[in-house]
Amino acid sequence: MPPAPRPPRRPSGGPARAGAAGSRPPGGRGGRPARPEPPRTKDGRPIRISRNPIDRSGPRPDAQDRWVDEGPTGERPGPTRKRSSTKAVPEVDLAELVRLVGNKRAGVVGARLSDAAAAFAADRFPEARRLLKPLVEEAPDSGAVRELYGLTLYRLGRYREAAAQLEAFREVTGNSTEQHPVLADCYRAQRKFSRVDELWEELRESSPSAALVTEGRIVAAGALADRGRLADAIRLLEKGWKSPKRPAEHHLRRAYALADLYEKAGDLPRARATFGWVAGHAPDLADVTDRLRSLGR
Repeated sequence: MPPAPRPPRRPSGGPARAGAAGSRPPGGRGGRPARPEPPRTKDGRPIRISRNPIDRSGPRPDAQDRWVDEGPTGERPGPTRKRSSTKAVPEVDLAELVRLVGNKRAGVVGARLSDAAAAFAADRFPEARRLLKPLVEEAPDSGAVRELYGLTLYRLGRYREAAAQLEAFREVTGNSTEQHPVLADCYRAQRKFSRVDELWEELRESSPSAALVTEGRIVAAGALADRGRLADAIRLLEKGWKSPKRPAEHHLRRAYALADLYEKAGDLPRARATFGWVAGHAPDLADVTDRLRSLGR
């Protein structure tokens, strides 16, 4: 599911952390020591990667382990933007690594995990995968390792493998819902729609954050559309929807997905109005300007 980083602080008799997660550690584990400073680039900026790197929200073609995402209608790309506001690095919990691999190996594993996070943030996913594969074998119970490996495989389009890693992340973190949208998208790619529905229900009930629930809602709606249930998909995205005056990115992504479904359902006036609202706030969001132009505006 992060230029060469400054190596995280090595353990020296006591536990330490390196990493700046999107406000909380994987799985919400508590009782840990205070966090030291995160891995940084050469110019001192924190390294961040996306926790919820879902770049698509619409129906997908059926496929094998690797498939090409063709966007919400099977023809156009999904509502992607340059990933910035949701960038975060999974925690490198050196105290956990000491417990899992021993004091002698913890620093090495932590440094390699930080290197993998840097490669992920730079979209060097094959490199991240190469770095992470032996770490998963060495520290299979590390939530941070499982999480980042799952996200990397997801970016590489290896959805079955990504789902396995994110299920493992879920298990070792005590049923965290942090990566439910990505995990659901993996199952959606495999057309395992019952699992998508189950994960959406779990995420909806736990309501971890508005942005995370919105990502799950978009995936769940897309899975309904994949099954030809356009009306249900539209209802799911419309439920509780109000156009905010100052929309965040997750509001814009939800509106884009909704506009796409309106167009697919043949409701061109509402598609035009909704794409227009998105374009008015974020003309650089995916292909929204082109979509609006194609509808005659």
